[in-house]
Amino acid sequence: MLHIRMMIPAHRTTEVVRLVERTVGTAHLAVLTGAARAPEGDVVLCDVAREAADGLLQELRAIGIPDCGSIAVEEVELTLSRQADRAEHEAPGEGADAVVWEHLEEATHEESTLSVTYLVFLTVATMIAACGVVLDNAILIVGAMAVGPEFGPLAGICTALVQRAPRLAWRSLIALVVGFAAALLLTTGFSLFMDAAGLFHQAQVEAARPNTAFIWQPDLFSFVVAFLAGVAGVLSLTSAKSGALVGVAISVTTVPAAANAAVALGYGDFSQMRGSVQQLLLNLAGIVLAGTLTLLAQKFFWAKQRERAAA
Repeated sequence: MLHIRMMIPAHRTTEVVRLVERTVGTAHLAVLTGAARAPEGDVVLCDVAREAADGLLQELRAIGIPDCGSIAVEEVELTLSRQADRAEHEAPGEGADAVVWEHLEEATHEESTLSVTYLVFLTVATMIAACGVVLDNAILIVGAMAVGPEFGPLAGICTALVQRAPRLAWRSLIALVVGFAAALLLTTGFSLFMDAAGLFHQAQVEAARPNTAFIWQPDLFSFVVAFLAGVAGVLSLTSAKSGALVGVAISVTTVPAAANAAVALGYGDFSQMRGSVQQLLLNLAGIVLAGTLTLLAQKFFWAKQRERAAA
């Protein structure tokens, strides 16, 4: 269940209450008359089944509640109520499959903004991966992939394409391009520093490297894995199962490919650099394609669910 708190002008309370009451999947409606101070008015509280939440939020937005008041949505970890059980049973579909588009847009907005924290995480992850490719250490590569924050902007691009949100698309694209460009340049400087300190050696980079050579040798499997990871990543966001994102992060070689490109650039090995950039672009394309198709499929599925429920 989701808990919704609305602060609205008093003259809109009756309209909102009627909307909540006729929405299938709602429960525990409460009205606190005159409780709101900023904005001044009433507070309306209700619980709604996750699979019915998106429809209710869309209707609240359509009648202008965010413009004259506010809507806050919280995840309810535990609800002991027969009325709540009945609301979840009556709502069409399963909660685990539901997409709350407002929540998804808000989450991807936060994760796809170019910030100092985002740049630091991406740069540090790329530097860790640089150590992994030079040492041919798969553990460091996996650790770097888990640290990398690049899935946020990728999910933002997918959401923007499906929801036709150009601002979110540009914000996500800028975060992705600027972030990887900055990480690549800083990691190149880091690799040159490590070489000067005697910790990196060109012979290590030119060696066979059986554990990490795949990073700069892209093939069809690279795209297949990225595509599957994109599907899993988007599903983990829309179903609020964020734990799966860790598995997604360590399935694709975006950060290691950027790291290998940076180290190869520092040593002037443009063959490895080209292969690494191709690997990076292949993974990014696979994730965006898969994520967009997954969201489109979910949008179509829930549209059909609503049509059947209305019928």
